[in-house]
Amino acid sequence: MRFLGILSVILLATLIGGQFSARLKLPAVVGELLAGIIVGPAVLNLVQPTEIIKVLSDIGVIFLMFLAGLDSDLKTLKRLLRPSVLVAGFGMIVPIIIAYFTGILFAFSQVESLFLGLTFSATSVSISVAVLQEMGRIQGKEGMTILGAAVADDLLSILLLSIVSGLTGVSEPGSNKDKDLILSLLTQAAFLILLVFVSVYVIPRLINLSQRLTLPVPETLVAMIIVVLASWGAEKVGLSNVIGAFFAGLALNRTSAQKTLKKNFTVIGYSSFIPIFFVSIGLNMSIKGILNDFILFFVLVIGSVFSKLVGAGLGAKIAGFSNSSALLVGTGMVSRGEMALVVAQMGLTNHLLAPAAYSTVIGAIIMTTVVSPFLLKWSISKMAQK
Repeated sequence: MRFLGILSVILLATLIGGQFSARLKLPAVVGELLAGIIVGPAVLNLVQPTEIIKVLSDIGVIFLMFLAGLDSDLKTLKRLLRPSVLVAGFGMIVPIIIAYFTGILFAFSQVESLFLGLTFSATSVSISVAVLQEMGRIQGKEGMTILGAAVADDLLSILLLSIVSGLTGVSEPGSNKDKDLILSLLTQAAFLILLVFVSVYVIPRLINLSQRLTLPVPETLVAMIIVVLASWGAEKVGLSNVIGAFFAGLALNRTSAQKTLKKNFTVIGYSSFIPIFFVSIGLNMSIKGILNDFILFFVLVIGSVFSKLVGAGLGAKIAGFSNSSALLVGTGMVSRGEMALVVAQMGLTNHLLAPAAYSTVIGAIIMTTVVSPFLLKWSISKMAQK
C-alpha cells in the first residue's frame, strides 16, 4: 500500500525534526512543523496533503486537546473564567480590525476584508498546548488561562462565522438565514450544557464501571470511546471537535484512572497521530503562493502576530496579570493553525476570499503557527528570569 510508505516518511521526518529541535533546546513541535514543510510540496514534495492524512491529523489534535484536559485543573479554570473571556475577546477584536484594514489596503472588497479578519481572529492553541506540556507550564495560571481562552475563542469564532456566513449569503439557497442561525446557536448551547452534565455525572461512573471489565486496558478503551463520541458530537452541532475532546479530558481528570489514561494516551498520541497533525500543517505551505505576493504575506504575518500578542496580552492585563504573565498569555494565543485553515478554506469555497490571495493567506497562517513556539519559549524564558 502506497500510504504506508508515505506514513513512514512522515514519522521518520518527525523523528529527525523533533530530535534536531531538542538538540537546539527548542520545543520538539518546531522541528515537526518544519519537517512537514520540508517533505511537503514547498520543498522536497515527497508527501502531499491527502484525505487520509487529514483524518489522522484530526485524530492527533483530538488526542492533544484530550491530554490537555487530562492535565488541567478544573478549579483553576473556573477561577480564571473572567481572564479567559477577556483574553479571548480582545484577542479576536484586535486581529479582526488589523486584518480587515490590511485587506482594504490591498484592494480586497469589504466582504473579503471582513472574512480575512475573521480568518486571522481564530486561535489554534494546540501548538501552544504541546509547548506548554513539554516545558511543564500547562498547569500554571497562564497555561490555564490560555486553555480557557482557547475554548472561548473557538465558541466566539463559530458564532462570528455563523453570523458572517448568514450576512454574506453562504447558507443554502432557499433557507431562512435568521432561523437557521438561531437554531444552530441553540443546538450548540444545548450540546455544551449536555456535555457539562455528562462530564460531571456520567463519565466518572463509566470509568468506574470499566475497571470491572476483564479486558487488557478497559479504562483506556472506554476513554477512547468517550473522547471520540464527544469530539464527533461537537462536530455534528457545528463546533470544533477539540472542544469535545477537551471537555472529555476535564471529565476524566477527576477519575482514579487519570494517571493511567495520561500515560497510555501519551504513548498512543505522540508515537503516531500527534506528529502527523504537526506535519500536516507544514504540508499546506506553498512557496509559490508566497513569492507571488510576498508583500501581502509579510504584512499578514507581522499583523497577525502583533495583533494577537497585543489583543490577548491586553485582555490579560485588564484581568490583572503582570507584564510577564500577559506576555506569556499573548504569545500562547498567536498560533492560528487548523482553525484558521478551515475558515480560509470555507472562504475560498464560498467566494469570500479571493482565489489569487488564498495561497498567500495559507502561507501566513502556517508561518504564525511556526513562529508561535519560538515566541512562547522566549516569553517563558523571560518570565523565568524575573
